[in-house]
Formats: sequence, structure tokens, C-alpha cells
Amino acid sequence: MQTWLKLLTSFLLVISHAYAAPTVSEGYHWDLPAWVPQPLTPADNPMSAAKVELGRHLFYDKRLSADHTMACATCHLQEKAFTDGRAVSKGIDGRPGGRSAMSLVNVAYLPVLTWMNPNLNSLEIQALIPIFGEHPIEMGMAGQEKKLFQELKSDATYTKLFTKAFPAEAEKGNEILFSLSTLTKAIASFERSLLSFNSPYDQYKYGKKNTAISDAAKRGESLFFGEKMECYHCHGGLNFNDNVQHIRMPFPEFGFHNTGLYNTDGKGAYQTGNPGIIDITGEERDTGKFRTPSLRNIALTAPYMHDGSIKNLRDVLVKHYAQAGRSTNERGYPNPQRSELLQGFDIDEEEVSDLIEFLKSLTDQIFTTNPRHSNPWAP
Repeated sequence: MQTWLKLLTSFLLVISHAYAAPTVSEGYHWDLPAWVPQPLTPADNPMSAAKVELGRHLFYDKRLSADHTMACATCHLQEKAFTDGRAVSKGIDGRPGGRSAMSLVNVAYLPVLTWMNPNLNSLEIQALIPIFGEHPIEMGMAGQEKKLFQELKSDATYTKLFTKAFPAEAEKGNEILFSLSTLTKAIASFERSLLSFNSPYDQYKYGKKNTAISDAAKRGESLFFGEKMECYHCHGGLNFNDNVQHIRMPFPEFGFHNTGLYNTDGKGAYQTGNPGIIDITGEERDTGKFRTPSLRNIALTAPYMHDGSIKNLRDVLVKHYAQAGRSTNERGYPNPQRSELLQGFDIDEEEVSDLIEFLKSLTDQIFTTNPRHSNPWAP
């Protein structure tokens, strides 16, 4: 990450934490099953239905890009669990970005948001990066804030939506109502509303519906949570990862791991541009460490890994984790800096099939077709 962006995010994070400690949003209906705890939200951006609706319009609006060809939704498609199906996303100039677009499923529960920045923990701040960032260029709006807000102000739909979402700001005039603060708070509110807890596995595990998943998926569940493969160590909990915070937790849980995907120098190095969180921390021990992604809706989010370099779930299991990291095949020995949790394992074809069936049971098709998450601008 470029130095200026590191400094900006660090400064903004200090400011956001000083004035907006996580809290519970009162009066907002999260529509959660009884077994799922509520997420936390910033004190200065409590949830409301009006903010979510405004954020949905902004999320799908291509006017938020310099040439009106991209929206947030361009890289986060609902039918793909809010990923884009690319190895790495492309910006308005056609150049590829650095990493694969992460899923936004249950992002409200994440204490850190991106693959490679342990300091970036605010959705409101994160929204600024794709819209205004320059390295890489995504939506390309750097220096065009005035033009953007002129366009939004001229749209009667937005005048109504912004006023309803931010009534206190509306009383202070359009310059306060139409601002980076209200824009990012609305987008963040919509993203926090993207909750997925109704997969067949949820119906089986928590709804006590024994027929919700197949016998093969049940066998796969045993493998997933067993000591042979030990998937659950990094992919456990309500979101099938080890990065989580909610109202029942006194402290957030963080998980960054080196899975041995690369070993470019024989000593454990990863590629320039994607070295892991060492890029932020400067600590050699953080080489190759990336945030653990959620496995919810994982069957919809191929290709896999931070750079989209593994095409399908079978290869993730057989050519990567079973080998104690894909780089083992290239070097003949595992990455020496990989997580100690990755020891490799023997797996036969029936076990591969069963484990994939379990992973498919984490797909929440009600979530991926929910009209409340869909494009409000569509005919």
C-alpha cells in the first residue's frame, strides 16, 4: 500500500475510534435468527432503514465513478455473494487491481475488512478507497468530489433519500447533507445490512431440520470439524472465519495466516505487491499473512485466495491445503513461514466430494436473491 494511503487510513482510524466507539444500534430491525448476536456499529453512525435504503442506491449507482461505468456493485455482485468472479478486479481504466474482491457477506461482524491491512476496520473509511483511491485506480473519483455531489444534488430521488436518512444534517443545508460523511455512512449502513444466516447448513444445525443437507454434506461436516483436516481452527464460529466481533464478545477476534500459497525465494517470501500484512506492520513474521475469509456462500465466490489464483474448491483442498500449501509442490517442501496449523493431510476422492458438498451447504440462496439487497435502479 502506498505511503500516503497508509498515513491517511491510520490518521482516520485514530479519529474514528476517538469519536465513534462501537455500540449497538437501537431501533433498527436486524432480522436475525435467535442464535445470532447483533453486530456492533459506530456510535456516530447508528443503523436506520432510511440510511440502508440510501446506501443501497449509492452502492449500485455508476455516477460514483469518473466515467459512469462502475459502481460499488460492479465488483460486488449479489448473485456471487457480493464478489465479482474475477481473480482480481479491474478499475475504470481497465487495469487490474492488486487483490481479489472480498465478499461483503456479514461484513458487519468483521473487526478488520481487507486482505492485507489489519488497521482498516471502518466501513465508512474503507468506502473512500475504491471511490477515490489512485493506486490502483478503481472508480477514479479523486479530485472530483464537487462534481459528484452536484450530480447527486440534482437528482430528486437523492434529495428525498438523503433528507430522510440524515434529517439533522438536512436542517444545516445541502453542503452538510451531501458530504463525504453522509455518503460513506449510508454505503456502510447498506453493507452492514448484508446478513446471511439462512443456508441449508444453518437450517440443519440451528433449525434442527435434519433433511436440510445431504448425507454427503453431513460426512463433510465431520471432516471439516475433525482433527484430520482441522479446517475449523481458522474457519469456525458463526461466520466460518476467525475474524469476528459482536455484542456478546468483550474483545474482537483477529485472524491473519500464511497458508503457504507462495514461496518465491525458498525462504517463504510472497510476491512484490502482495507480501501479506508485513506491508503494514514491517514485521518479518507477518510475511504471507492474509485475513481469513468467511466460508459462507463459498461455492459462489470462485476463484479463491487473495489473488484469485485457485480456480475451484477441489483444487483448494487437493492442490493447496492437502499439500500444506500450494508452494510445496513447486519447491518440494512447505513454506517455512506457513502457519503451524497447516500440516497437510491425505484425502481420497470420496472425502473431497463430501467436503465440497458440506461447503456447498453454506450457500444461502435466499440471501443472494433478496430484493432488499438488489439494484434499486434496475427496471
